[in-house]
Amino acid sequence: MDDKLVIEVKNVFKSFKAVQAVRGIDLRIPAGQFAAILGPNGAGKTTLVEMIEGIQEPDRGEIFIMGKTWKGDETYLRNIIGLSLQETHFIDKLSVWETLRLFASFFGIGKERCEEVLYIIALEEKRKAWVGNLSGGQRQRLALGISLLNKPKILLLDEPTTGLDPNARREIWTILRKLKEQLHTSLILTTHYMEEAEQLCDYIVIMDHGKILKEGTLTMLLGDMNDVPVQPVRTRKITLDDLFISLTGRHLDD
Repeated sequence: MDDKLVIEVKNVFKSFKAVQAVRGIDLRIPAGQFAAILGPNGAGKTTLVEMIEGIQEPDRGEIFIMGKTWKGDETYLRNIIGLSLQETHFIDKLSVWETLRLFASFFGIGKERCEEVLYIIALEEKRKAWVGNLSGGQRQRLALGISLLNKPKILLLDEPTTGLDPNARREIWTILRKLKEQLHTSLILTTHYMEEAEQLCDYIVIMDHGKILKEGTLTMLLGDMNDVPVQPVRTRKITLDDLFISLTGRHLDD
C-alpha cells in the first residue's frame, strides 16, 4: 500500500442475498483529503462505507486503512477512526454533557477532551440540556462531536446532514472545514447533496448500482461535461446533477 494513502479499497464486492450492493470497487483516499461519495438510494455508498468502517465484511477484495486491515488490527483502527451514521440514537433523558462523558468513557477519555469537543461543536450553552430537547441540527452536531472524541485521523460520515435545514447544514460544514484546516483530518462523506460535496470535498466519487461511474475533482468532472447538451447553457452553470443525469438518467436526490 502507498504510504500516502489513508484508505485503499481493492476490487471489493458485497452482496445481500440476490442483491449485489457493491460490485468490484477500487478507491484510494490520500492523507488529508476530503472525499464525497455521491449517489441515490440503493447506489451502494452506505454499504461501501460500512465495509470501510468494519461493520460489514467484503465478500471479495481487500480494504486497507493506514496500511492495516480489520482482521488483526481492529483495536488500532477503532482508535484512529471517527464515525457518524445516518441517524444516531441517544438517551433522551441524558444531558449533552452526560452523553459526551458516556461515550468518552468507552475510550478512557477524560473531561478535558469533552470540554474541547463541546466548544468545537458549539454546544456550550446546551451543556445541561436533555438530548431529547435538542433540535435536529444540534443532535447532529452532538453526533459529530462524539465522532471527534478520540481525535480521529479519519472521519467517516454517512449522510450527516440529511433532513437538516440549510442553516443547520452549514453549521456542520463550518465544523468540518475547521477540522481540515487545523488537524488535516481525512474524510469520507456520503451525501445526497451536491452542494455539500462542492463546498467541502477535494474529490468526488459518483456511484450507482454498486459501481463507481465517475471520480475526480469537481473541475475534472464538470470539465468532462463539455460535450453533454444542457439547456439553457447560457442561463445556468453545469452541475454535478447534470453529470449524474448524463450517466444514469436520474437525479442525485432520486
